[in-house]
Amino acid sequence: MDFSIFLEYAWVLIVLIVLEGLLAADNAVVLAVMVKHLEPKQRKKALFYGLLGAFVFRMIAILLLVWLVQWWWMQALGALYLFYVSISHLVKIYKEKNQARGTDVDAELEKQEQKKGSGFWFTVLKVEIADIAFAIDSILAAAAIALALPAVGGDFFGVNAGQYTVMLIGGLIGVIIMRFFATWFVEVLNKRPGLEVAAFIIVGWVGVKLAVLTLAHDQINVIPHEFPHSTAWKLIFWSIMVIVILIGWFGSKNKTAEEV
Repeated sequence: MDFSIFLEYAWVLIVLIVLEGLLAADNAVVLAVMVKHLEPKQRKKALFYGLLGAFVFRMIAILLLVWLVQWWWMQALGALYLFYVSISHLVKIYKEKNQARGTDVDAELEKQEQKKGSGFWFTVLKVEIADIAFAIDSILAAAAIALALPAVGGDFFGVNAGQYTVMLIGGLIGVIIMRFFATWFVEVLNKRPGLEVAAFIIVGWVGVKLAVLTLAHDQINVIPHEFPHSTAWKLIFWSIMVIVILIGWFGSKNKTAEEV
């Protein structure tokens, strides 16, 4: 391999690792808030299944990359699902706050009903569906960078072997980052429950990101194809995400160790 090509691959890999790390943080937030209601042991198992699913679906998404670029409706379904997760949980949080003003008996009954409706395996199912949405988002973002590299080696499932290897390494590192971030964020949510609202707003905001990708698809063409990858959109997306996190962090009460 020519040294200049090697440097180009190395630089793109570094950029891709950072990008995948940021996307993994999004995915980890969703995992954390979805399993938060479970008991500690079940929560740990659900996180394990969620992270395993994230790894498997990312690998499948890389293999199906050639088709994913054409299936705009996959991005649309991912966006709709994240909107559903965000809105339904925000409505639930709002109802819980209103019910907190009622009697303790009513609150306890409602809590039991919620646990029945959000059992372990149903929670795992919701987490895996979210993993599929994030896998599509992650690989399409990686493809936008990696597929611009010069071809090295032969083809692998319709993708150049060199470009595929870069996406594979970036995806694996993203899952590893997600593993630690998700566990840490669950602990943060326990200490700062007010962050839960911010977390679900972020889930909806990531849904907006997938919706923008859908609208920019060549077969839809509602907005310019280049817009989702433009510096302006990236600045808007990450700025709003940081603002939501900061508001959630400083606007939530920090529990003591005894309260946690």
